[in-house]
Amino acid sequence: MISNNDIMNSQINSSAATGMSPMRKTALFAGIIYLITFVSIPTLSLYAPVRAIDYISGFAPTTPVIIGCILEIIVALGCIGTAVVLYPVLKKQHEASALGFVASRTLEAATIFVGVAFLLTLTTLKKANLGHDADVTGYALATLYERIFLIGQSFMPAVNDLLLGFLLYQSRLVPRFLSLIGIFGSFALIAGDVAVLFDVLEQRAPLTALFALGVAVFEFTLGVWLVVKGFRQMPVIDQGEQNEAIVQAKSIL
Repeated sequence: MISNNDIMNSQINSSAATGMSPMRKTALFAGIIYLITFVSIPTLSLYAPVRAIDYISGFAPTTPVIIGCILEIIVALGCIGTAVVLYPVLKKQHEASALGFVASRTLEAATIFVGVAFLLTLTTLKKANLGHDADVTGYALATLYERIFLIGQSFMPAVNDLLLGFLLYQSRLVPRFLSLIGIFGSFALIAGDVAVLFDVLEQRAPLTALFALGVAVFEFTLGVWLVVKGFRQMPVIDQGEQNEAIVQAKSIL
C-alpha cells in the first residue's frame, strides 16, 4: 500500500534529480518580486516638496517626483507579479482566499497607478508655468494622492497580508511565526489607518509608521525567506490532488 507521503517524497526526489523544482522556482520568483516592491521607499523624500501649497509656483524641480512615479509603477507591477506567481500554489490551500489575494493585490496596483496619475498631472501643471493661480489645484492633487495612498498603499496591503498570512499559516509553506507576523501586522496597520481617518494621527507622523512596521517586516522577511529557503517541501495539498496522485501511482504499479 502506497502512502501519500511516499508519493510526495517520490515527486520531490524526481524534481531534485532534474534540477530546480517548480515549487522552488515559484518561491524564488515570488521572493525576488516581493523584494523589488521595496524600491519605492525613496519616494518618502522624493515627494516631500509636492506637499507644499506653493509647489506649482515654487522652484522645486519635477525630476524627483517623476523618478518617484517610475518607482511606484515598478511597485504596482510587482504587486500584480506576486499575485500571479503565488496563485497556483495558494489555490491548493484555499481557492477562494487565493483568488481574493489576487483581486486585492490587483486593486492595490490599480490605486498606485491612480496616485501616479495625480502626481504626473501635478508636474505637468508646474511645467506649464501657471503660477500662483494653479497652486490650489496643485495642492488638491497632492491631497488626492495622500488619500489614495492611504487606501491603496496602506489599507490594501493590510488586506493582502491578512489573506496571505492566513493561507501560509494553513499550509505551513513557510514557518508559522512568519505567517503570524503578517496576520497581526495587518490588524495593526488597519488600526493605524482608522486612526488617520478619524484624525487621531497624522498620516505622515512617525507614530503612524509604527503601525505599518509589522506588514513591512512580514513582506521583506517573506521575500528573503522565499529567495533563500523557498517553500517547505511538505506543504498541505488539496484532497483531489492527493487522490489523483494515488491513482496514478497505483496504475504504474
